Amino acid sequence: MQPFSNSASERRRILLIDDHPFMRMGLAQYLNAQPDMTVCAEAADPREAMAMVEKTNPDLVLTDLNLPGKGGLELIKDLRAMYPKLPILVLSMHDEPHYAPRVLRAGARGYLMKSEPVSRLACGIRDVFKGRVVVSERMSSLILEIFAGKNGTDNSLPEARLSDRELEILALVGSAHSTRRIGERLSISMKTVEAHRSNIKQKLGISSSQELVRYAICWAQEGGFRAENLAKIA
Repeated sequence: MQPFSNSASERRRILLIDDHPFMRMGLAQYLNAQPDMTVCAEAADPREAMAMVEKTNPDLVLTDLNLPGKGGLELIKDLRAMYPKLPILVLSMHDEPHYAPRVLRAGARGYLMKSEPVSRLACGIRDVFKGRVVVSERMSSLILEIFAGKNGTDNSLPEARLSDRELEILALVGSAHSTRRIGERLSISMKTVEAHRSNIKQKLGISSSQELVRYAICWAQEGGFRAENLAKIA
């Protein structure tokens, strides 16, 4: 890849990655309306994204996390390994406290939620180009403490015990995806999905599949859900 231009007069070229065509269309319209940005390519999954990076040489990658195949976190790791100077910004519906630390560790430069005002996106992209890390104000101090190792805030969340793949599967279970559907979406076997589900239950202290589904649904809907609250919906 060629070095990125620092000229403020040039429109920055952005690669959009999201598996929903309507979401990509709306984002492209918004970004193309900015005086200093343009969408150079779009992709619906990690495999297509890697090909588009090689083909179009973007200045920034804007990606969702919930992607078919390898998933967004693995895509970030792959991009970081192959294109270490390419900035990556995540735009996701997932609750920020659960995902932002993982996203930054994987190599992205920021995390924005889709529920934020649309103007925040353009500002966030510009901040990334200025070398800043982009997260919400409520996450800034927390992430600094986590990465500085000053406290166990990150590990205090039960979900912090899960691997990136296990967290992704927990989110899909919380979205009412069956084992078969999860396997199809992530391109893994049903046996592998069941193994991950078993590991999730063990790490979260959950004894049954029904309990796991209840936990996942509440976790996905409430963001900060804890196992001790299971009795409220049992």
